[in-house]
Amino acid sequence: MTQHDHTSACTECGTRSATAPTNGIGRRTFLAQSAILAAIAALNACAGGDGGLTAPDLGGGNNSPATIKVSDQPALANVGGTALVTIANSPFAIVRTGANSFLALSRVCPHQGSIVNKTSSGFLCPNHGAQFSSTGTWIGGQRTSSLRSYTTSYDGTTDTLTIG
Repeated sequence: MTQHDHTSACTECGTRSATAPTNGIGRRTFLAQSAILAAIAALNACAGGDGGLTAPDLGGGNNSPATIKVSDQPALANVGGTALVTIANSPFAIVRTGANSFLALSRVCPHQGSIVNKTSSGFLCPNHGAQFSSTGTWIGGQRTSSLRSYTTSYDGTTDTLTIG
């Protein structure tokens, strides 16, 4: 048998060189492309999608503003108090910022739609560790935007807070 070059499938002897091209992709290419696809999937999972939940749209489009009676929320009796309430089937935090002023925040984390919990200094996302001040501003942990805030209007004569 004569010595010959095996650069592809050899029709003379029926062997295939280790460096011969194949009809599919090579092992290294497959592994590299799989790693890239896994990285893309991981980035998409943390890319700020809403995870199925979004901050509600109060007072916009076809939605009307919501109202609550402030005296029904004992946590709002003093400036700095925060009440956790459900409005339009969505979780909110109402913060009393002054004698006649309030801040309404969605408790839906803008990172992936988890519900943030109240802490002594603000709010914390239990899933990714995003931290927010008592005014909803992002201050640390998983990078994201601040909590969505809503306009409020307080009527002291009826003790009613309108949100949205």
